[in-house]
Amino acid sequence: MSTDVEEMAYFVVQIEFIIAIFCGVRKMRSNMFFRFGIATILVNLIVGCESNIQRVTSKAEQERNNREVAKKIFEQRCLSSGEKIKRKVDNVDGIFLMKLRPEKLNFSNQYLLDDPYGSDFTGDAYIRSFLRGFYEHNYRKSDHSVSNAISHIGYRYVDAIDETDKKRYRYVGIVEQPGLTDATFLKGYRRFVLRRTLADGPVLRYGVTYEDISNKVDRDHWIAGSSLKVIDLKTNEVIAERIGYMYDPGQGGAAGGRSPWMIAASYSCPSFGKHHGSASQDLQTETFVSKVLKSSI
Repeated sequence: MSTDVEEMAYFVVQIEFIIAIFCGVRKMRSNMFFRFGIATILVNLIVGCESNIQRVTSKAEQERNNREVAKKIFEQRCLSSGEKIKRKVDNVDGIFLMKLRPEKLNFSNQYLLDDPYGSDFTGDAYIRSFLRGFYEHNYRKSDHSVSNAISHIGYRYVDAIDETDKKRYRYVGIVEQPGLTDATFLKGYRRFVLRRTLADGPVLRYGVTYEDISNKVDRDHWIAGSSLKVIDLKTNEVIAERIGYMYDPGQGGAAGGRSPWMIAASYSCPSFGKHHGSASQDLQTETFVSKVLKSSI
């Protein structure tokens, strides 16, 4: 950057020198050194401009090559993507979330291995998304619908470990009306909230976990890989797995407030959709899990 500025300043000085010389051109027309100086400066300007053009062209070619390489790697990764369900289980009351989602979404951190492909909800919202009543309260509305929606019954309870005390808790979801006891809320206002108790019993049989499977080459090219597993914890058998990838064709460009990983969701396999794919990431984990572990009615 400093080199470009220095070159530009150099050209400006030379142009100013030319102007100054031309102001006195009548007095210096016969001066051979004057004509030689003008020619030298013009040659330097031309060579400098060509050098800048070559530098810009080279950078553009490199960026284009990077995009092409990224696309090829992504297409290769997609050959191993998809859902594999070995067996399904009926009448499941609850599941164990073996790994919770981070508290914040990753919009642009290139090398943070937090599974941008599989990201749908953060923090406690990830737990709520599996519970009975969550979908009906938050999505089954005319102004907040999910395209091609499937039945999201949800589970009666969900177990998860609280990282602060390392204890396992059982979560249930309820719809409460805070306006009945708190005047600061409208009486008709309802919200879906969590209630938890310490889980003293044995660990639930079926667990759900995820993993970021991106490697250094992937992330160098703004590719994120994801593994979502449903595990029979009694036999340690992986009974279902979804592998997914996505990539940012803009290779991390942030111009205009661009969010690379949100854009990448529109270039994904299995696909979230070619337009506004990030909006379809909601409920993706619960959607896959519910195909495998059928909730009890």
